[in-house]
Amino acid sequence: MTLESWTLVAICLPFAAVAGILAAHARPNLREAVSLIAGALLFAVVAGVLYEPIVAGEAIEIHLFTVVSGIDIAFRPEPMGLLFALIASFLWFVTIVYAIGYMRGHDEQNQTRFYALFAVAIGATMGICFAENLVTLFIFYEVLTLCTYPLVTHAGTDKARQGGRVYLGILLTTSIAFFLLGIIATWAVAGSLSFTPGGLLSDQASPLVLSIILVLFVLGIGKAAVMPFHRWLPAAMVAPTPVSALLHAVAVVKAGVFTLLKVCVLLFGLDTLQAIPVTEWLLYLAAASVLLAAIVALRQDNLKARLAYSTVSQLGYISLGALLATSAGVNGSALHIAMHAFGKITLFFCAGAILVAAHKTEVSELRGIGRRMPLTMAAFFIGSLCIIGLPPTGGTWSKWTLLVGTLEAGQWPLMAALMISSLLAIAYLMPIAVRAFFSPDGQGSATDWNWGEVKEAPWPSLLAMTITSLGCLALFFYPEFFYTPITAILDYKAIP
Repeated sequence: MTLESWTLVAICLPFAAVAGILAAHARPNLREAVSLIAGALLFAVVAGVLYEPIVAGEAIEIHLFTVVSGIDIAFRPEPMGLLFALIASFLWFVTIVYAIGYMRGHDEQNQTRFYALFAVAIGATMGICFAENLVTLFIFYEVLTLCTYPLVTHAGTDKARQGGRVYLGILLTTSIAFFLLGIIATWAVAGSLSFTPGGLLSDQASPLVLSIILVLFVLGIGKAAVMPFHRWLPAAMVAPTPVSALLHAVAVVKAGVFTLLKVCVLLFGLDTLQAIPVTEWLLYLAAASVLLAAIVALRQDNLKARLAYSTVSQLGYISLGALLATSAGVNGSALHIAMHAFGKITLFFCAGAILVAAHKTEVSELRGIGRRMPLTMAAFFIGSLCIIGLPPTGGTWSKWTLLVGTLEAGQWPLMAALMISSLLAIAYLMPIAVRAFFSPDGQGSATDWNWGEVKEAPWPSLLAMTITSLGCLALFFYPEFFYTPITAILDYKAIP
């Protein structure tokens, strides 16, 4: 098979899995086996077949059909998309392992629908990863929004439906009002929508016009959760924990920051981005998201809400790195997509395990729980270190590289914002794990909540969080697997 064929396999495999999942709806073991096999095969294709050719810059281009003259539905894998595909495919498999324990342990309804829509979301993510142009990306971007809406409203309660309305309303509004308008403006200025090494919009219009287009993209890519268009993310926390993992680590928010990074590098180009007057203002908007969301997270007692605002803050790191328009900024931004994915999915896995095993959702209720759920809270501690950016976890390298990016750009205030945010992350994450193991008797302690009846979550969920927490550690010592495609991002030329 050709590399073009393998690329289509990577995009189509999750959609093909949907048919198997639906056909096996009456046989849960088979249904879940289909999901696991599809996840394993997808990662094998991306990591085993596509990895080396894409990193080496081999030209892989697929044009399926023409929408209108000059605009095709087309795919062209490149190193940035490869990075995202590696993360999404691996974490799909791990999340399915987790979901088997969670969905059964929590007696969730409509499990077949859950697994089927999860597969559709991964298929849409693969389309985003390998999109050759803005139209192709936009189509899969919207498919991802629409297919995750039923997952957000999975519980079917009034609260879930309200959260779903906020989720769908903000993401569709930003896409139509800003993102789509930015695509139209790009077509009007450049006469093309293809992602181009060095930047499609380089020298194509005045700084004012390019500033307007950049603002449209930054505001329109709502999945990046840049304030003030971030409320959909905390609202979506009504979803089951495996869906929260999908939103925060596997697909949705990562699709947002990946799209923003791709727009900055392959649509504008770093030199053009640095010359646009509005870029500095947008940098400070991203920095505001980093700090304000961290402050809000500090005040949340609900564990998933605290983690949701933490995600908004951490996404600001990635947006800020992309807008710095320096090599270290881009590398740090791309690296943080991977490191945040492993750290945050670990934390959400732990939150779901606590819900299933102990039926607790509030931070104030977790004092002493580490005595009965030591593996879960140890994983939570490791995930927290990764989000904060402390050794020995992979988050150390992404945050270090982003700090170097601020130095390259001479942006001392932004460097200070990132450092203050990391201190705030220590404040809103570390006490949870510390109190879980070392809390003295008192309100919310083991004596009050009778932790003696609590035990660890079902083993599939425990296995999944063990894998991701070990991944956080492994990425400190062996970051090359993700760092290799990252170093190829700015050198990408698609060798003919």
